[in-house]
Amino acid sequence: MKKALEKLPFYNQAVLPYHFAQSIVASAKYHHPAKHLRVIGVTGTNGKTTTCFMIWQMLRHAGFKAGLMTTVAYGVDKLEPELGHMTTVDSATLNRRILDIKNQGVEFLVLEVTSHALSEFRTLGIPFEIAVFTNLTHDHLDYHKTFTRYRAAKGKLFKKAKFSILNSDDPATKYFETLTKNYTTYGIKSGKNRAKDIKMAVNGVKYSCGDINIETKIPGEFNIYNSLATALVGQKLGLTSQQIHDGIKSLDSVEGRMNIIDEGQPFTVIVDYAHTPDALEKVFDSVKGHTGRIISVHGGAGRRDPLTRPIRGRILAKYSDIVIITEDDSRDEDPETITAGFIEGAEKEGKILGKDLFRELDRKKAIELALKTAKKGDLVLILGKGHEKTILRADGPHPFEDIKVVTKLLKSKD
Repeated sequence: MKKALEKLPFYNQAVLPYHFAQSIVASAKYHHPAKHLRVIGVTGTNGKTTTCFMIWQMLRHAGFKAGLMTTVAYGVDKLEPELGHMTTVDSATLNRRILDIKNQGVEFLVLEVTSHALSEFRTLGIPFEIAVFTNLTHDHLDYHKTFTRYRAAKGKLFKKAKFSILNSDDPATKYFETLTKNYTTYGIKSGKNRAKDIKMAVNGVKYSCGDINIETKIPGEFNIYNSLATALVGQKLGLTSQQIHDGIKSLDSVEGRMNIIDEGQPFTVIVDYAHTPDALEKVFDSVKGHTGRIISVHGGAGRRDPLTRPIRGRILAKYSDIVIITEDDSRDEDPETITAGFIEGAEKEGKILGKDLFRELDRKKAIELALKTAKKGDLVLILGKGHEKTILRADGPHPFEDIKVVTKLLKSKD
């Protein structure tokens, strides 16, 4: 019944009063736990999770006790995996977890904040000391309907925060600047704080910003942005340049974000959460120095913005030698219908079904096909689910982890 109602026009807006009331009750029930913490909120289309992990790790490395709540995991010293396919959980769960984090003697909470959560008042009553903006690209328009409304939802965070850190290279920042008086900007091309002397490698990036030298162990230009935003959080909180450098460098990886799976095979395998056009572009940009073939495995979620499917299909085809379109969280939508959009886009980019474009609706079999096809020097990209522990089909969730599936298949080849 609920699924049928959700398909009605303006359903999301009609239930906003319910969400508002639910959030008030949840915050009061758990005695407004966030008011006892210094909360750092991170929002944007891509890069939120990695930026949150960088901030959390930097604070911990500097000797602070910090909590973390993201798409991937939540907790303080020992992180629990986030099993639900939701970044900012419902208001009751959110406040209950914040209370648990507070009770562990935490000073800081690093919270990943989505447009859905802001629209539905899930973060009501949370005092944000610092808000970070990563970027804004085409996503979630199935929910927000227009890009303007999507941007406005993100903007609610900067209205609430005492201080904002904004990506000046993203056009949306000009809008967010009108919502807050206290802010700074960062970027590569523009901004008050710019990355200089950039050196990129397959095992991370190095650059400087003012008197801070920054190093990451995670590759990709997008991690220049993520780490620069993190560094500015550190500066605002009074950390030294050395604490900022050491804290960022101490983060080895984030589960499901550019994870290299090495079981001794003669080719490279990377698992990443990229599931938007912009995120896919950034993944391919980060591996553009690769000289062998690129084999990509990707699919789309059901009941999520279908307009991006042909766009993503074209991106995959443009940058990959072989494309395998497969299932993602199809939910109650026909997987054949979902993959058709990707196939359409890939074919427009010149890929031929059965030659360098394949449809395999079983995700495990699709990954297996990619690994069997790969030769020495090739790069296999498994994209879209990253850290997730289940795959959602019409009959509900099924256990499925890209990293575990890839690792097991590679080991079985020995």
